[in-house]
Amino acid sequence: MRIDGIDPNADGLGGEIARTVAGQTKRWGAPFRNHLLYARRPSIYRGARAMWSGLAASGLLDDGLVALVNRRVAFHNGCVF
Repeated sequence: MRIDGIDPNADGLGGEIARTVAGQTKRWGAPFRNHLLYARRPSIYRGARAMWSGLAASGLLDDGLVALVNRRVAFHNGCVF
């Protein structure tokens, strides 16, 4: 069973979530499914975004390794990216 994400066109999305969904739609043509799923619970959404921001800002992992981790997490979330 798959859990549906939020409706990206719904009114009342939180500011950060709405901005991210709009940015992904503009850049990629649609929001990422994993972000729509995380957005069902804003605290989980913020935690996931913080993890990726922390990885990017830390400088501890090579950019190529961060990209591989990102792809693996996307795979587990059913994202075709």
